[in-house]
Amino acid sequence: MKKHEIAALSPEEMKRQIGEMKQRIADIKFNLAFEPPQNPMIIRNMRRDIARMKTALNQQKAKAQKSQSEKN
Repeated sequence: MKKHEIAALSPEEMKRQIGEMKQRIADIKFNLAFEPPQNPMIIRNMRRDIARMKTALNQQKAKAQKSQSEKN
């Protein structure tokens, strides 16, 4: 996923997609014992997408906390 695609997602959608991606990675790793994946880079790319989404979530939380502290 690209940065602009991730930025367009809501926090709930990001959390849902992170869970789905983690499940897909687990499935791919399980199947790795039987047959190699068609694209060996898929696991790395999914892990990076998860990291991007987690970073975006943390940035949104930091902005929310900063705006809360400025209001008080």
